[in-house]
Amino acid sequence: MIRKLFLISLTLFLVFSGSTIYAQSPSSKGKVKWPTDQALPTFAKPKHLDVIDIQKNSGEEKILFASLQGNVNREQPRIYLYEDKFGEGKFTWLNELKVPYTMVEKPWDLLLKYKIEVSGIVIYDPEVPDSINVATTLAGLKNAVVASPELAEKLSAKPYKFKVIEDFRGKFKDKLEAYQWQYDNLWSKTTHRMLIGLDPTKNIPLPENNFDSFKTILKAEEIRDSSNRDVYNLDLSEYLGKEAVYLRFQDAFPADGWGPAVHEVTVKADGQIIAQFIPGTEGEQSYLYDRDGSNSDERFDGHRWADGGSYFVYKFSPPANTQELVVSLDMWNQFKVSVSNEQPLASGQKEPYGFLRDYAIANRAMAFWLESNIPAEKELFEKILSDVEPNTPYLGWFGNDVAGEFSGTEIVSKYGVYVLAADWFNNMTVFSGAKGKIVKQKPLKAPKLSNKIYITFTLGEGDNLQYNQHHMRFLWDNERRGSVPINWTTSPLLYDVAPSILGYYQQTATENDLLVAGPSGAGYIYPTPWPDDTFYLYAKQTGKYMKKTGMDIIYALNRVDGKDVLLSESKAQNYIDYVNPKGLFIGWDNYTETSILNGKLPQSILLSSSSVGQAKEEIAKATSKWDGESPLFIAMGMLAWGINPSNIEEIAKSLGPEFEVVRGDQYFDLVREANGLPKK
Repeated sequence: MIRKLFLISLTLFLVFSGSTIYAQSPSSKGKVKWPTDQALPTFAKPKHLDVIDIQKNSGEEKILFASLQGNVNREQPRIYLYEDKFGEGKFTWLNELKVPYTMVEKPWDLLLKYKIEVSGIVIYDPEVPDSINVATTLAGLKNAVVASPELAEKLSAKPYKFKVIEDFRGKFKDKLEAYQWQYDNLWSKTTHRMLIGLDPTKNIPLPENNFDSFKTILKAEEIRDSSNRDVYNLDLSEYLGKEAVYLRFQDAFPADGWGPAVHEVTVKADGQIIAQFIPGTEGEQSYLYDRDGSNSDERFDGHRWADGGSYFVYKFSPPANTQELVVSLDMWNQFKVSVSNEQPLASGQKEPYGFLRDYAIANRAMAFWLESNIPAEKELFEKILSDVEPNTPYLGWFGNDVAGEFSGTEIVSKYGVYVLAADWFNNMTVFSGAKGKIVKQKPLKAPKLSNKIYITFTLGEGDNLQYNQHHMRFLWDNERRGSVPINWTTSPLLYDVAPSILGYYQQTATENDLLVAGPSGAGYIYPTPWPDDTFYLYAKQTGKYMKKTGMDIIYALNRVDGKDVLLSESKAQNYIDYVNPKGLFIGWDNYTETSILNGKLPQSILLSSSSVGQAKEEIAKATSKWDGESPLFIAMGMLAWGINPSNIEEIAKSLGPEFEVVRGDQYFDLVREANGLPKK
């Protein structure tokens, strides 16, 4: 649709037609449909796609093309971006769409092709990265593209000749001022039916050979406590002779989240102390060469830690002609320490990115990135949350790693807002329009109840839309999938966001694959903080989408101050009244227990595991006191980032004849029978 008129109104205005709300474009003929009873909007069906591969383009160009995509795809999805490498493969989902497409070799050609659909440029300020989000919001309102100052010069010249609509350079002194201005000037003009939480930048990937010169000199055993805390003395004398020595700390077993923890570092050159500090204090700063994704806090009287794929690097520069260099480390957990005298590139260099920005722009939503643990930012965050209706989705994520997840999810839950992790979901404007064949899975008859140990395996992360798009497909393609029963947590809201992805999983599932709803139903929340008087809205929506997708089991998380807590009777009753699931998996803990909520709903706490070895240990502990006189139920929560179907098959094959591995629906049928409840 040609856009050259109707730019008077820059708001996302609403036109009512029966029960349907249309997210309109300035052309007054918007194609995005959003019925009042639908969680997320439906885009027009794509008929042909222009595909561009921008993996090697700069971050500035990636956000430029994502903003173009959002404006163009609002009318009808026509642009598909391949921005980054993911495990499922470059064209995997694109080919599953069954939509004709053309590979466009020169991405900038699209700016000419769709020039008439763009009103101009919004320039962000590289000195205030969060102005990227403010520019994203304004670009959606004004049908504009987002550009850096350098790209804006190119776009203003021939053959593009775009006009500058807004230039944010020098307008904001810092992040908070940028978001306060956005709230004061743009918030009222955006849709309030969704919120977008996006980090304005991401880390630039390091070269694959960046740490090739590092040699591992110390590695811990696979433990899961601080029992190996000690002072470890490392003689690094053989690495002298160059400008500096670099010491890298990694998680020795990245699958299970028990990475290195360092309390104190002492460095001696020829017996003299040249560095001594406690991580997290000012004394550490001059030696912390690369913090990567590590964190520090005041626990254990101060320490730095790094879990999973994160790490940190210290740099020590001994005096010239030093003959002996010894580093002493007060350290524990699953550490892996390596050393080099060659300087690696440090992480932390940032660049803009495009993921989810097309969706924010197309829906004219407000994009922001406010930290829940910074008081001034938290205050503005809560002000935004208080302005939206209960049961509003927050798409994106939170900062500050796991702590940010816990505190962020708890805060939005307090305001009746649910989270959809989506900051790495790409082409949502395409997938929200592409059709999918929804095939509800058939229940599997449970075996005859006997005095056995019934065990079921559930892969986590299903609330995470980008996991559904990327890593889940990688796991799904594992050649051993289907060999043993597995419960795959999945977002029911794929029904709106990406029905073709949901349909693919349903159509290709084996009899041993069961899709169940991820935390904690139709969106990631913690039920306890959610207000009692509106929780039924969330439960009602969850029931509706589970019915649409054929799911009848929920995996829920419920945390307060970062700790798992039990469901209240009223929240449990809402699940019973409005969802009526076959059963409920809950938590992510170091034990498992099965109970009956309100006398009606079976609940099993998930016993967490992130590796084959840990799973075997935990199963052995959980079953050590079983007397064989009655059935025992074990619900295993398997970390999807560290375990695949082949691993689960290995675990299942190691179990004795007293075990029976069952699917989730069989599991809860057996629990119901054992407790005298009717089957569902």
